[in-house]
Amino acid sequence: MRIGLLAGILTVAAATAVGCSSTSTTSSPSTTATSAAASAATTTSAAAQAGPVLDVTIANGEVTPANAALQAHVGQPITVHVTSDAADELHVHSTPDREFVVSATPNQTFTFTIDNPGKIEVELHHLDKTVATVDVTP
Repeated sequence: MRIGLLAGILTVAAATAVGCSSTSTTSSPSTTATSAAASAATTTSAAAQAGPVLDVTIANGEVTPANAALQAHVGQPITVHVTSDAADELHVHSTPDREFVVSATPNQTFTFTIDNPGKIEVELHHLDKTVATVDVTP
């Protein structure tokens, strides 16, 4: 009986020793946290460089959105996607002013940057509607 008990103890001890000597290939918590933080910083940086995007629809003499509020930094690209059933002119009240011809077609894209901080209105001339105000910071 002692031999059986001794054999059992040796089997458990051998299994434990093998389990302790195995090599793990998983990342340490600090490496994983660092990788996740770097990935988040890259994503945030790419989003900040891309700038705000405004989707505008002009239909039956109405514009959506009206008086939207956007945030941007000086030099950051601002993109306006327009789908329209009527011709108009998108006017950016900045220095210098920017004007874009809006056609009666879907999926038009206009991109611009603002060179000076301040509140910049984006409006449609023919409809005489403010689409958005962009708060541009340094």
